[in-house]
Amino acid sequence: MKNKIIAIYSGEIPSTTFIERLVVGLADSGAVIYLFGKQNKKVKYPKNIKLFTYSNRFSKLMLLVKYAILLRFFKSKEKKKLDTIIAEQSGSNINKKIKYYPVLYHKPAVFHLQWAKGIEDWLWVKEFGIKYVLSLRGTHISISPIANLRLKKKYEDNFSKIDGFHAVSKAILKEARNYEPNLKNANVIYSGLNLDKLPFTEKKSFNEKIKILSIGRSHWLKGYQDALDACLILKDKKFSFNYTIIGIDKDEELIFQKSQLKLEDEVTFHKSVPFAEIIMKINKADVVLLPSIEEGIANVVLEAMALGTIVISTKCGGMEEVVKKGKTGFIVDTRSPEQIANAVLQVSDLSLEEYNIYTRKARFMIENQHTESKMLKDMNALYNSVLNE
Repeated sequence: MKNKIIAIYSGEIPSTTFIERLVVGLADSGAVIYLFGKQNKKVKYPKNIKLFTYSNRFSKLMLLVKYAILLRFFKSKEKKKLDTIIAEQSGSNINKKIKYYPVLYHKPAVFHLQWAKGIEDWLWVKEFGIKYVLSLRGTHISISPIANLRLKKKYEDNFSKIDGFHAVSKAILKEARNYEPNLKNANVIYSGLNLDKLPFTEKKSFNEKIKILSIGRSHWLKGYQDALDACLILKDKKFSFNYTIIGIDKDEELIFQKSQLKLEDEVTFHKSVPFAEIIMKINKADVVLLPSIEEGIANVVLEAMALGTIVISTKCGGMEEVVKKGKTGFIVDTRSPEQIANAVLQVSDLSLEEYNIYTRKARFMIENQHTESKMLKDMNALYNSVLNE
């Protein structure tokens, strides 16, 4: 993909872990990457990542003025055509011009939209010879169209117009085919890890109280209510454990549930922490628990598997594609506190040798399926496919 300009669009800079890894990885492999949208903080990127962004209302206005002038003088016919398209769309014309004008002026070879809900907003790029790639991930595909019938119709009407698809898991790709069975250039491309920064360590000893760790934002889809109910089951069995959830220190509902179940001594809520601290906490844990109701493939699970900590995950989204029962971890039904509790007890019954057999197999899977180099190779193949190269 050298010398080809790829626009990776999430609307926010910096973006999620996967998107940031993709952006930097593609740039390191020689691609020229354009980022558009709102920049929330300064980020140090490789020199071939170009930013066309705003950070506040003033810079937003300056961006609009700058590209309105550039388009009028250098691409007046294309500007007129885009203005006609904008006028036919609903919503604020000014906001759309702020979003669209820089993309039209710089005209990347590929525009890769990260969030499927915005599919209609960017269909116009095809009118100007830009290839349109869409990521299929998480709740945008598996949950939102069920609750929002307009979104479902939007997918049914427009998926056939997309030049290529990146799906974060086989499960998500299967869901997407409910809206368009014949997706063009549809590829499952797993999240890739820099394994040099995630060294594998075999467990040397267990904690006196088994340490269970969950990491993730406060949201009903994360299944933390079920995890707390599982903790009550463990407590009633006189099982000795500590459970920490990082990322939800001020969730009123969960704080109330913890208090109601009298789990103050067993359960700790903690605010979000930097990535380096996350790695340390995963290494010190005996179990990383993913109690989610829905996921694509959770990065925290991949990181735990890479580092050498056993994972207990629900059968949500694409998690069964990485957590293999009896091989690389423990898998349980969603919304099942009893099964979560039983899985914790099973892990506690493992010998040190048995524990490390699980974690070695998990690391092997990560090395074969979730490396950064494989992710970049697969993504470049997708871009080349839509560009007919």
